[in-house]
Amino acid sequence: MEAGFLGVAVACYGIAGCVAIAGHVLGRRIDGAVAALLAAGVAAHTLSLGLRWDRVGHGPFISMFEVLSSNVWSLSLLFLAAFLGVRAVRPAAAVALPVIFVLMTWMLTTHPDDGHFPATYRTLWLYAHVAFGKVFLGALLVATAVSGLLLLGRGRTAGTEAADMERLALRFVVLAFVFESLMLVTGAIWAQDAWGRYWAWDPLETWSFLTWLSVAALLHARVSFRVTPGTTAAMIVSVFAIAFLTFFGMPFVSTALHKGAV
Repeated sequence: MEAGFLGVAVACYGIAGCVAIAGHVLGRRIDGAVAALLAAGVAAHTLSLGLRWDRVGHGPFISMFEVLSSNVWSLSLLFLAAFLGVRAVRPAAAVALPVIFVLMTWMLTTHPDDGHFPATYRTLWLYAHVAFGKVFLGALLVATAVSGLLLLGRGRTAGTEAADMERLALRFVVLAFVFESLMLVTGAIWAQDAWGRYWAWDPLETWSFLTWLSVAALLHARVSFRVTPGTTAAMIVSVFAIAFLTFFGMPFVSTALHKGAV
């Protein structure tokens, strides 16, 4: 049943992405269908993750398959929440869902092994650290999707509309900055409990801090300098690229105990 529910989720996510892209290309709003498909996918994925958690006895954040699966789930859930709560976000589904689809495809190419649960992971600080990280990446995905839509429409988007899209994206960037800060703090507390040090500049810690600095630099540049909405959008996309490398690149190259996937 675990694999069956995951298959349903994958199908729903894929169809939702296709519908969103088709609606954008055809200039038609099919928000209800996108929301229903996303909700169905998240519901099926939640059941799949819950069954796996019950079977293996630990949360979905150990093996690369689990890391990718739980991130596809959290990004879909958080984007669905933004989609339903903020009408202006809805057109950006045509950009956000293909990103989720890339992660989903990557997930399907990895082996669904159960992994092992290290003793250092047996702390509530880990759950807080992981949760804050997922909210950070979800908020940044929304900001990036809105920014991508702005960049794709350059030359066709009116000045007022572009400014509104920029403000919307920046709101989610600020939210992402808050939750990444919380992610770093709780991660340091967990590291102290697990390895007797708050910070060691291992590859994942270094790249996490680099991501934090890039978000801070983006916000500073926007406040301190007169940048155009297009420039802001390009910076947001660049920050997301750095965050993506941090979350999904470091686990492949890091040899440290703290690497994001075991």
